[in-house]
Amino acid sequence: MFTLNLPQYPIKVIKRNGRTIIFDELRRKYVTLTPEEWVRQHFVHYLITFKKYPQGLIANEVSLTLNDTTKRCDTVVYDRQARPRIIVEYKAPHIPITQKVFSQISRYNMVLHVDFLIVSNGLQHFCCRMDYERNTSTFLPEIPEFTHLDTLLV
Repeated sequence: MFTLNLPQYPIKVIKRNGRTIIFDELRRKYVTLTPEEWVRQHFVHYLITFKKYPQGLIANEVSLTLNDTTKRCDTVVYDRQARPRIIVEYKAPHIPITQKVFSQISRYNMVLHVDFLIVSNGLQHFCCRMDYERNTSTFLPEIPEFTHLDTLLV
């Protein structure tokens, strides 16, 4: 697959019925290996291992209803009270991060109303802190550690 701007980890990839599949630790099952899934699995590992996000507070493929249509957020991070705090949107490494990607994640946020939006194609990662009082967002220089989320909102 692709070399990403994310740490390597012990990946579980196998072939089954002629398809290459990768183990998703969060969903506890093998899923089809696509370029986007490659990014997702590496990014989730990065959040858990390097940014200290509790695995039990992260969910992949979270369904939501937007304008009577079912959509799926790639990853949602919750706080310890089960409130959504972060939406993460992944793209394949060859897909550039554009305004269209931010518009997509912003639509999901109309439902979840989270504090942070993250977009990654495995090569570039962007994190925005939402400020609903001022109706603005601020790009952060890096992905925050889990324990620092609340301090960034002050």
